[in-house]
Amino acid sequence: MDTIASLFSFITTPVSWVIVQFHTVYGAIFGPDTGWAWGLSIVSLVVLIRICLIPLFVKQIKSTRNMQALQPKMKAIQERYKSDKQRQSEEMMKLYKETGTNPLSSCLPILAQSPFFFALYHVLSSIASGKEIGVLNQQLVDSARQAHIFGAPIASKFMDSPEAVAALGASLTDVRIVTAIMIVMMSASQFFTQRQLMMKNVDLSVKTPYMQQQKMLMYIFPLIFAVMGINFPVGVLVYWLTTNVWTMGQQMYVINQNPTPGSKAQDSYLQRLLKNVTTHGEVRGRRRKNIVKVIVAKGSDRNENERRFFTGLSKAGFAAQADGTVIKSDTIVAEAEGGAAAKRQQPKRQTKAQRQAAAVQQAAAKDAEESSEPAAEQATTSLEKKPQGPAEAGAEDETKDEAKDQAQGDKPARPRANSGGSRQGKSGQRKGQQRPKHPSSKK
Repeated sequence: MDTIASLFSFITTPVSWVIVQFHTVYGAIFGPDTGWAWGLSIVSLVVLIRICLIPLFVKQIKSTRNMQALQPKMKAIQERYKSDKQRQSEEMMKLYKETGTNPLSSCLPILAQSPFFFALYHVLSSIASGKEIGVLNQQLVDSARQAHIFGAPIASKFMDSPEAVAALGASLTDVRIVTAIMIVMMSASQFFTQRQLMMKNVDLSVKTPYMQQQKMLMYIFPLIFAVMGINFPVGVLVYWLTTNVWTMGQQMYVINQNPTPGSKAQDSYLQRLLKNVTTHGEVRGRRRKNIVKVIVAKGSDRNENERRFFTGLSKAGFAAQADGTVIKSDTIVAEAEGGAAAKRQQPKRQTKAQRQAAAVQQAAAKDAEESSEPAAEQATTSLEKKPQGPAEAGAEDETKDEAKDQAQGDKPARPRANSGGSRQGKSGQRKGQQRPKHPSSKK
């Protein structure tokens, strides 16, 4: 590690100068020889470096997303040119050039931090040895050697001997407890950062080898830092723990505000955006409008999360526009309400037995209706075609005479006697047309 750190000795002077400037500020507050002054100086160094690396971090995010989107095409190229490795490499480079993707962009922040990391390691190693380095004179080196963070000198290591720790004015037990806790926290923050990226900000609908690689790195990186951490000075552990916490917070912000399309984080973001739009009746903020604008431009290529977002807008009575804004639409509300009412009024699904019983009842009703129609037609025809017999005609004449006498007042009306003809008429009315008797039958 010392040999690697010496390779970056050219940057130790700028790093030591930055630490001294921060130490001047914090030393005036907490005291020049305290662990707070030197520890916060290292933390401030990390913050300054990470702020300068924000453009690289943004480029890393874009490159990572482009790589995720290109995985299906890359897999197709690998399968098509499986036996021709040279042609496969040429097609890969062509794909990267067309899409403007650089596979190394995802490693840029780590690569950019490496010189500062090894330069800080070199500075702390020199402090532990009591040697001047960069702009740190002997007085500042002695002050740094006396600084303790929770009882552990900032230049001590987990694997130091008891004599080396005693020379720094501390006990081996304190050093190992503090360094062990910091190593665990450093590895846990690294694991949580990678897990947050894999579980929330990855499109799980596309299964690619890239996802498997990221899942492996999620477990490998924490183990690597845990093994290497036992050889890091306390000051370097402070540096690496701070940069992990910064990365975790920065990534959490990016995931919540600009998630990967198709991921769980995008679904959560769009649901929050939908709630905000329905509450205020508009899309607030330029960044949110740009996101809605991009989703509108996708058209039929929208993923499930984006389609769910547009459905929610329609139900709330809003329509997204091409410029990222939304408008209120009463037609959309009526259609949504009509569709919901029609959906509620749908009958329940019947069982097979119920459908069979209903079919039998319908068939029986149809048969009964068909059988009743000929009988009704026959009765109507018989009534229309029935002739009047002599008895019926006589009875009718007698009724007319009685009515005439009663009207003239000659004699009161008297009841009409039932004759055989009338009975025969009644009988004929009840039974219909009578069959003529045979000549041989008795009268």
